[in-house]
Amino acid sequence: MSESYIIAIDFGTAYSGYAFSLTARGAETDPFIRYWGAEVGQKTVKTPTCILFDEHEEFISFGYEAQKVYLKMRGKEATQKFYFQCFKMSLYGQKLDDSVTIQAANGKPMKALKVFTEALRYMKDDALKTINSSSGKVFKQSDFCWVLTVPAIWDHSAKQFMRKAATQAGIVTTGKEDRLVIALEPEAASVWCKKLPADGFIAENQGQVSLDQTPGTQYIVVDCGGGTIDITVHEVLGGGALKELHKASGNDMGGQVVDRKFREFLKEIFGEGLWEKYEREQPGELQKMMYEFTLSKRHDDEAEISCPYNLAELVKESGKDLKTFIEGVRGASWNEGLIQISKEKMRSFFDDSLRGITKCLKEILKKDFCIGYILLVGGYSESQTLRQHVINKFKNQCQVLCPLRAQEAIVKGAVMFGTNPAVVSSRKSAFTYGLEVNEDFNPSIHKEEKKFTTDTGDLCDDIFKRLVEIDEDVGWAEPREYSFVPIKSTQTSMTFSFFRTERNNPQYVDEWGVEKIGSMDVSMPNTTRGKDRKVKLKIKFGFTEMTATATDEDSGCTQSVELDFMRRS
Repeated sequence: MSESYIIAIDFGTAYSGYAFSLTARGAETDPFIRYWGAEVGQKTVKTPTCILFDEHEEFISFGYEAQKVYLKMRGKEATQKFYFQCFKMSLYGQKLDDSVTIQAANGKPMKALKVFTEALRYMKDDALKTINSSSGKVFKQSDFCWVLTVPAIWDHSAKQFMRKAATQAGIVTTGKEDRLVIALEPEAASVWCKKLPADGFIAENQGQVSLDQTPGTQYIVVDCGGGTIDITVHEVLGGGALKELHKASGNDMGGQVVDRKFREFLKEIFGEGLWEKYEREQPGELQKMMYEFTLSKRHDDEAEISCPYNLAELVKESGKDLKTFIEGVRGASWNEGLIQISKEKMRSFFDDSLRGITKCLKEILKKDFCIGYILLVGGYSESQTLRQHVINKFKNQCQVLCPLRAQEAIVKGAVMFGTNPAVVSSRKSAFTYGLEVNEDFNPSIHKEEKKFTTDTGDLCDDIFKRLVEIDEDVGWAEPREYSFVPIKSTQTSMTFSFFRTERNNPQYVDEWGVEKIGSMDVSMPNTTRGKDRKVKLKIKFGFTEMTATATDEDSGCTQSVELDFMRRS
């Protein structure tokens, strides 16, 4: 890739933002961050991941502006619009295609690809506008290498879906796909944290400490997001590169789990019927309550949440006294228009999430590693309750660090990753990858129904030829190369069909747990040498995405395919 400037978009579940560098690639500089929230009296490094469309599915606004406009809407108007928040989690844990829909706040569906595309288009346009107004120059989208962050635990189909949305948003164009780099969020955070000095971390119950960059140092990065808890394990190599020691792990127990527990608490207070009516009729007011709660959950203390007028009116209509209503539930009390939540009850909202985080970390720490640090990054790690819990659980095994600006770690690290993707020199393969081949039929090991006959003898069909095994180290810069010969002397093309599985080494491609992820044909027009011809296959498994290229050595004919993990619609 040629020398260029970098824009990195951290597209988060709860909040999103971007950072950029106008220094040529390869040069070391601190990225610039776009600050948000002036329209609502804020100055934050991210804006809420909220997007608003009109009743005709036309884009209106994104971020704080979308939130502000939507919160001002009353009942019927709000139910006509399409308002999405925290919609990134719709990509977690499922196979995707172009037709997948997600539900807006009013329950109405819209195609997920359109929602993500318009959100990324907004971020792209805002980034170019910000850079052009501050630099006094006129940059266009093609002047930049773009980096888009995704959770490491996402399936390849979700990463591919995000690339498609970015392409439709005009971030990259056909033929220039290499101008978009997909970065894994905990890897980006790891790259940033590795360079921080001692005063770059929060010091809780420990003295100043920085991350040791000595070769051999091993540490866990826990990206605590709104949706996912995303965990990678890295070892520092000579020269400062990173090696992944354990394939990405985690779960969907991020900050939204705490929010969900709060909503369940409100339902318990007000009763299921009344609360569901309120959620349905006053979605804007509900968002205000959730925003207040989001601010409160950063502190390990009791919380006060404003009780909206329309909610109080609904209670009055039910013939009950509001104070009695609220104080009938343990952990809640009433104080002149405010719902007070006790410190003990607030902590209970975190229980499920913290158990999920603890379980993942224990699984890693019992393995044969020498972990020196746990790095907590991401917006959810700003919660004192979360940080103190991890410190209490693991302080006897390793040091727990959290950057002072935990929300910035991923987006700043993504800029650095875009500058040098080779900083993560090797990763663990999440799957066993292979392709379909034929081999000489052996009745003692092959199924009879797989046999077919050629002019040179019997062959076995559908053989799974393993290329990379699950958990195998795959280098970033070293493509795997393989050679294949035709099975017929008159053969004028060769088909490659690729598969993946979580099994170590299946025998056939049509066995359980084996999934097809792509295919391609490469032309072999020159048949002069019969079967004495070769096609070379080259695959890069160490990238965050995977591409295969096959070349016929005699003719030079080449064909490439990006391995396709999206479900066909």
